[in-house]
Amino acid sequence: MAEIGFVLNGAPVRLSASSPTRTLLDWLREERGLTGTKEGCNEGDCGACTVMVTDDDGARALNACLLFLPQLHGKAVRTVEGLAGPSGELHPVQEAMIANHGSQCGFCTPGFVVSMAAAQINGRTDHDDVLAGNLCRCTGYAPIIRAAGAAAGTPAPGWVRDSAPEAGPAPFAPASSDELAAWYEEHPEAVLIAGATDVGLWVTKQLRDLPEVAFLHACRDLQRIETTPDGFRVGAGVTIARLRSAMAGPHPAFAELLRRFASEQVRGAATIGGNIANGSPIGDAAPALIAMAARLHLRKGAARREIALEDFFLDYGRQDRAKGEFVEAVTIPASATGFTCYKLSKRFDQDISAVCGCFNLALDGSKIASARIAFGGMAGVPKRARTVEAALEGRPFTRATFEAALPAFAADFAPIDDMRASAGYRLETAANMLLRHFLERTGVRANVLEVEP
Repeated sequence: MAEIGFVLNGAPVRLSASSPTRTLLDWLREERGLTGTKEGCNEGDCGACTVMVTDDDGARALNACLLFLPQLHGKAVRTVEGLAGPSGELHPVQEAMIANHGSQCGFCTPGFVVSMAAAQINGRTDHDDVLAGNLCRCTGYAPIIRAAGAAAGTPAPGWVRDSAPEAGPAPFAPASSDELAAWYEEHPEAVLIAGATDVGLWVTKQLRDLPEVAFLHACRDLQRIETTPDGFRVGAGVTIARLRSAMAGPHPAFAELLRRFASEQVRGAATIGGNIANGSPIGDAAPALIAMAARLHLRKGAARREIALEDFFLDYGRQDRAKGEFVEAVTIPASATGFTCYKLSKRFDQDISAVCGCFNLALDGSKIASARIAFGGMAGVPKRARTVEAALEGRPFTRATFEAALPAFAADFAPIDDMRASAGYRLETAANMLLRHFLERTGVRANVLEVEP
């Protein structure tokens, strides 16, 4: 029987890989008695189960409830019990939480301090982003943010600076995309698991049994971002966190949208390939990529094909992907002048879009030369607003042109009423996003995070 090997709070661990979909959270609490890692939502929303995982890419905070044990092979894990020093001395973030009165009931505190410890190692000071995936309903965030700021000025102690161990081949994990392609062609009913931020819920919430799985974290060739003549070829295994960093220069609006993709813990695990293959009509990345004219690369065995990303989404729950075929990469164009993205959700952080609109309009002098507009949350799939595009193309770049195009939204979309928004609200919001795009392109300040007198 294959074994899983990793380091836990500084000590090596070897265990049988007989249960590939057992979560780290359950194993920590049930087998090791490390109950400081709490079970809250068990779906990656509350952050109470946050642990720090270190591998060749460095340290990051992740949700233990969405980590399957084989994903930890060859890595180092540190729980809240492992933050204190060998002689019992407190970690600086623990001292800061005490000094700033950052805890009341304490249920959420372990997750907060682990997130803060990971941020401290990485020199992060964007505390609002770092802690957006940790929920507190007692103390409130002000004293916790003060504690994070106080700890940021101190060095991370040496005892939490783990190194990834040598552990040999990973169980249930092909070592390359070639191995994956050959295996998946022979096992087309298997479930491919990249970050497990979605598949994890199949186990923890739907209580599904996944009899045959393959983990993709060992396919390092799927984790590359390459510059090509067409732009950027992004491997399917690239995490949202890495993609956000890579897009900050060439596509800042896309990077800003990815800042609101779930939370720090989810962005550190979720992959762009998984987000696309999931096919969700409210996935945040797809509308932006469609508006930028991204191309999708698919592979089945030795056969590869390339399609426009919008053609991948056929209907709700249906994608243009054959049995045994997987998403290998996505190519993002090098530039998109004036490209903007707007996400509407009930909360700014850690929330699912009610509507996500992305706009890529190219100008030729004072006229609109071309328009690519895509939305999430407006149909059963991420979808282009082709009638709206046609109403804009070739016309003057004026407010009158944009206002005349607004009725075309009703021809492109027939959204539904649900708990996030009504159909009418979605249509009105989509129209407002188009007007906002025009206003911003003409120099009007329209940042919803700013309040002006």
